[in-house]
Amino acid sequence: MLTLNRDSSALLLIDFQSRLMPAIADGAAIVANARRLLKAAQMFGVPVLITEENASGLGATVPELAGGSAAPVFAKMSFDACRMPDFAAALPDRPDIVVGGCETHVCVMQTVLGLIGAGKRVYLVRDAVGSRQAESKEAAIRRLERHGAEIITTEMAVFEWLGSAEHPRFREALALIR
Repeated sequence: MLTLNRDSSALLLIDFQSRLMPAIADGAAIVANARRLLKAAQMFGVPVLITEENASGLGATVPELAGGSAAPVFAKMSFDACRMPDFAAALPDRPDIVVGGCETHVCVMQTVLGLIGAGKRVYLVRDAVGSRQAESKEAAIRRLERHGAEIITTEMAVFEWLGSAEHPRFREALALIR
């Protein structure tokens, strides 16, 4: 299947941290989209994992994503989370991984390449990833697409998880997008 299925996917939110986000171009919009993804994942029973890179230096996950979320947080020091012991065990056991995070050209890119190398299908959410410089973000997106990542948007993920206008939570999902 080429579309996302809520039963076979997981959401990975990489390093949306308090001291990093002010430096990210369009950071507020990227966090808002990550929040939409998180809410949709919770709505549809899609498991979520959040990572934090060097939390003592970059701070904890921003409150918009950490507040009220029961998602586990995986602490890491490696840019590629896949290189960290126990990351594979912490990651929900699903073949499709939807990814948002920062910085696109560092931790997101290296982790996505690691996930692809481990046989996962990765859906990179273009409007939920960010870098300090737009050029760095775009270069990483192009590179990841060449290596097999599907490039999607927040709205694409929500509607693919939803699947049908007949879904009982259609109006709730629609409200996330508007």
